[in-house]
Amino acid sequence: MPSIEEIMQMAQNAQAELQRATAKLDEIKVEGAAGGGLVKVRASAKGTIYGVDIDDSLLQPSEKAMLEDLIAAAINDARAKADRAAEGEMSKVTSGLPLPPGFKMPF
Repeated sequence: MPSIEEIMQMAQNAQAELQRATAKLDEIKVEGAAGGGLVKVRASAKGTIYGVDIDDSLLQPSEKAMLEDLIAAAINDARAKADRAAEGEMSKVTSGLPLPPGFKMPF
């Protein structure tokens, strides 16, 4: 059985690893797309949106409603990919920790 000092050291190490992994999430980039790639959204695994690309063919007043739907769909696609990338990165850090199933980090 580990001593209290060893447990505290393990907790400090886990916290440092978590901070490094969280910082790395800004470096992991994902791209969401909708409409067969007519609308693309670039984001970080942390969820920051970096850019939106819209095909010129959609820039017509008659396509406004469809364009709005495609932008929302592309953002949601990027968010889902960002979440998967973040979960993968966090699982590397938390793999040795006895956390309950479904527990998400960072809080």
